[in-house]
Amino acid sequence: MKQLLIISGKGGTGKTTVAAAFIELAKAEAYADCDVDAPNLHLVLQQRTPPHSDDYYGLCKAQINTVLCNRCGICIENCRFDAISYQDNYHVDPYLCEGCALCQNTCPGGAITMEPSAAGKLKLYADNKTVFSTAKLNMGSGNSGKLVSEVKNRLKTNASTQPLTIIDGSPGIGCPVIASMSGVDLALIVTEPSVSGISDLKRILATARQFGVTTAVCVNKADINQKLSKEIIDYCQQNDIPFVGTIPFDQSVVTAVNMGKSIIAFDGAAAQAIKIIYQRTINLLFNSTK
Repeated sequence: MKQLLIISGKGGTGKTTVAAAFIELAKAEAYADCDVDAPNLHLVLQQRTPPHSDDYYGLCKAQINTVLCNRCGICIENCRFDAISYQDNYHVDPYLCEGCALCQNTCPGGAITMEPSAAGKLKLYADNKTVFSTAKLNMGSGNSGKLVSEVKNRLKTNASTQPLTIIDGSPGIGCPVIASMSGVDLALIVTEPSVSGISDLKRILATARQFGVTTAVCVNKADINQKLSKEIIDYCQQNDIPFVGTIPFDQSVVTAVNMGKSIIAFDGAAAQAIKIIYQRTINLLFNSTK
């Protein structure tokens, strides 16, 4: 199984648009959305069957037994996250609790326990043709990197015989992105010709290099600043990073997004450019010695 990851150093570069197009072009039967903080691949790739859903449990949260509590106030004094309040009884705000267990360890009455707390929802769409793994992190929850790993594990378990899996990763360079990179054969980085786009491209390339992940780069909306687009191309050439192409700004992309469809459904300039980038990326992926 070859794993192709599509990522970006920042949000808003068009990563998911490219990922959805690649899935359509490859007629992929196994894919995942690892942007668990804000998953949206399912909006473009309409699923024929409802998902199998499971709660994902991350860090435990503190709970106070009001019967055992002697109302000494030590927990409030020691909670650095201000997660504990008093109003008739002591209460823990689950959105503020970081699961550090200091309150449990300092409670003289043994009234505080650390209990499993649902941090997100795992979803697996599977029918006779496709396997699509995704998840959504609950508001205020952490551990998104672990949730990403579980999304990928479910995809691998249920689509182990597929020759190609395409993964829509998270933006940025944090824990979710690192988890997305784990075990992939190639990461295509979608960037944009802006100052922040170039800066974040260099950061994500450095992150990928540190973890030994093979990368390629394409530029979306390349014609909005041709000078910076050329700067990105030159940077890739100078650092032996495969550059697989540019995508022009195209109003049909906006139309496709508003209609909840892949850009491949529209025969515009962006769709034609993505087809070329797709073929170059697939050639790199399957000619890789990894």
